Amino acid sequence: MEPNGIPGQTNYCFYGEDPTFENQPPHSGDFRSTWMPAPPELPNCPPGVEYLSQIDQLIIHQQTELLEVITGYETNNKYEIKNSMGQRVYFAAEENSCCNRYFCGSARSFAIVITDNRGQEIIRLLRPLRCTCCLTPCCLQKLEVQSPPGIIIGYVIQNWHPFLQKFSIQNERHENVLRIVGPCLTCSCCSDINFMVKSVDEMFEVGRISKQWSGLVNEMCTDADIFGVQFPMNLDVKIKAVMLGACFLIDFMFFEYSKDYSSF
Repeated sequence: MEPNGIPGQTNYCFYGEDPTFENQPPHSGDFRSTWMPAPPELPNCPPGVEYLSQIDQLIIHQQTELLEVITGYETNNKYEIKNSMGQRVYFAAEENSCCNRYFCGSARSFAIVITDNRGQEIIRLLRPLRCTCCLTPCCLQKLEVQSPPGIIIGYVIQNWHPFLQKFSIQNERHENVLRIVGPCLTCSCCSDINFMVKSVDEMFEVGRISKQWSGLVNEMCTDADIFGVQFPMNLDVKIKAVMLGACFLIDFMFFEYSKDYSSF
């Protein structure tokens, strides 16, 4: 029997298998891609985030940096964010110091600025520096999502679990809205790695964040990954923005294979 809703929560359109989302071909990062047409403004919606009201899935393509490929020196990450039609929705860029990137590696703190087609900052993601090698609940990861910059709209909080990778999607009041449940092992050959987005009680699946397989050469030679994010169309646009932030945190935690020079 199909679920009719979650008591006390919005009745989302629950996730089902979508052949247009699974195993999508890698996007080339072509800068000639057209931008998604601007939708009408929405009441009580941060400026620029209304794009997400018309989207139920996003493709995040990390750009390959030639300097990083040749020298192995970690540079600030840059991303194209597209809809399922290949239209660019946002552009994202990491803001960080070379010392932080060099000594802290993938555990580094960061600010990621997400901009629209006019270069206007829409969303800001902030990750504090925390230890990632601890096996106890004392040093769990956290991401703060702001839109517009300076106004918090939600958080991504890592939850401790002995085997699985788990996170909570929270609103600005630190109230749990969704859960993310990842696999025990975040490595796979020739297949996608899926982090399931579920209801707070983890009874129903409502979406997913997928690290998509991008080919053997790209996987071995670079850390420029391709991610897909799928969520209910009728999900609050602020929570969609927080889920987008969760994708970046997952990328840094599990798939940023740069060499770490610190003990973090």
